Amino acid sequence: MGSQCSKPLLCCRVSKHKASMLTAPDAGNEEKKEVSYSSTFREFTLEQLKNATCGFAVENIVSENGEKAPNVVYKGKLENQQRIAVKRFNRTAWPNAKQFVDEARLVSQLHSHRLVKLIGCCWEDDERLLVAEYMPNNTLAKHLFHWETHPLKWAMRLRVVLRVAQALEYLTSKGRALYHDLNPYRVLFDEDGNPTLSCFGLMKSSGNGNTYSTNLAFAPPEFLKTGKVTPEGLIYSFGTLLLDVLSGKHIPPSHALDLIRDRNLDMLTDSFLEGQFANDARTELVRLASRCLQYEPQERPNAKSLVAALIPLHKENEVPSHVLMGIALSSSFSPQTPLGEACSRMDLTAIHEILEEMGYKDDEGIANELSFQMWTDEMQESFSSKKKGDADFRQKDFKTAIDCYSQFIDAGTMVSPTLFARRSLSHLMCDSPQEALKDAMQAQVISPVWHIASYLQAAALFALKMETEALVALKEASVLEAQWNPTDGK
Repeated sequence: MGSQCSKPLLCCRVSKHKASMLTAPDAGNEEKKEVSYSSTFREFTLEQLKNATCGFAVENIVSENGEKAPNVVYKGKLENQQRIAVKRFNRTAWPNAKQFVDEARLVSQLHSHRLVKLIGCCWEDDERLLVAEYMPNNTLAKHLFHWETHPLKWAMRLRVVLRVAQALEYLTSKGRALYHDLNPYRVLFDEDGNPTLSCFGLMKSSGNGNTYSTNLAFAPPEFLKTGKVTPEGLIYSFGTLLLDVLSGKHIPPSHALDLIRDRNLDMLTDSFLEGQFANDARTELVRLASRCLQYEPQERPNAKSLVAALIPLHKENEVPSHVLMGIALSSSFSPQTPLGEACSRMDLTAIHEILEEMGYKDDEGIANELSFQMWTDEMQESFSSKKKGDADFRQKDFKTAIDCYSQFIDAGTMVSPTLFARRSLSHLMCDSPQEALKDAMQAQVISPVWHIASYLQAAALFALKMETEALVALKEASVLEAQWNPTDGK
């Protein structure tokens, strides 16, 4: 099933495991953050991360090349609603578990607004996983190479390269000048549209670190000779990033340098940027890229000088990133569909009408699964409890519906996401929002792309007075619903 799947999984056996509640980092000043982040580095269990990512569902893969990538990154959500990114290394990476954990702890102690925060890790048997904050507004690569509505503005491109340079300067000051494979997929945008550098590049993909995952045409010359990642090689990679930002394409450095030598800057410039920049600003960006791409490592600039050169180019400091990016903040988001509006105003009666009208049509094929299980009297009795629960749900006897649905679920039967959705709403009707949230999350475990599950999570979070988290869930549900077409025949 691909990432654009338009149907929920038909059914799934219910997990009995409940992940423990985890504490999000304190949102104080940077000095306080350092203490907080160090103390909240978590050693997750594999079961916790399975639950958070819906069983490492393919729908939750956010890394380039999907499940074919050597190390796969998933988006996920902990029970306290904190959104996370989970990097799952391949089975041969990090054979030494202690070395892996020690390195992860060191990376977690870095704290900068320019760097995504590493909050934990997991090692069980031969599994090695990193857990970081989730950045919801895609990668620089997505906004440069695969944009859908409008290309990235010149002012935002300058902000990106400045903040990446500031991240590199910070890392250098902390003795972490080795960053592996800097490229547009390593630059992420937070919920406010601010560009940040992924912390995953600080953890090498193998025990000796002699890896370079992108096309070798973009690798520093010295890497091709020695196979070693160096601080000077990082500056070379930053030069390729400058070219990506200017051109809107992933141009091999050798070709770009030919264009620069021929003074053919128009061929090197994204045509969508026409009229957005002064020629001297473009010239300076090209000059910086040329310096970074010098063949001899010692002739390249350092991160501090890059920051000093980029600051004067960034003119629109007062404009928020989300404005430049054209991103609607969750706090100002208004759903446009009947279900979204009902959840936003906590109209439980309207939600009930929508769920009742929907029935089980999103669980296509579930009847066949259940008929197979009805071969025994025990399964027949279990299925009867579900039928009675449906009748009680229809008649708005929500307390009895909860009891009947629970009897069916506790029998260990194959359970559909719609049934969890119905029990979730029943809990809301009975003023049990925490139980409602658990059921809505379980529905999402069964079907990661089902918008109903996210809408019900939003409703439960509103009831729990967790408005910020509810708004995020509401926006997420709206995005999923826009991709959802139950009549498309897929």
